[in-house]
Amino acid sequence: MSQPQSEQLQLVCPHCAATNRAQSDRLDQGPVCGQCKQPLFADSPIELTAANFDRHISNSDLPVLVDFWAPWCGPCRMMTPVIAQAAKDLGKTVRVAKLDTEAQGEIAARFGIRSIPTLAIFHRGRELQRQSGAVSFPALQSWVQSVLDKA
Repeated sequence: MSQPQSEQLQLVCPHCAATNRAQSDRLDQGPVCGQCKQPLFADSPIELTAANFDRHISNSDLPVLVDFWAPWCGPCRMMTPVIAQAAKDLGKTVRVAKLDTEAQGEIAARFGIRSIPTLAIFHRGRELQRQSGAVSFPALQSWVQSVLDKA
């Protein structure tokens, strides 16, 4: 019986935003960035800015879950541990990222973010789905899986 073929994935480094290639069957082995030598997978969300947003959204073969939030937003602060847990538990399935809509208002406007927190899943530059409001980790996990199943 033959082994399943390993797929080569394109991943954007969460530290320097360089685009890297990694084998799908080796993601658990802790791949590092070819440019900055930092781990390609971190146990914390990627901080998105105007400088790195498009690169992460468009150049990753893994879907990217973006938490659009603001520091003054109470429900957004309630989501902080949920997003942190998602980065740890879902990190090899989806890239988990945060975008501060106060600091990055032009990106929030570009995507028509009108309420926060808003969660959106992107894949290869295209928005797959979004939802607004704070959710528990089990609800977030279920929503992410349902979106990925349809993609």
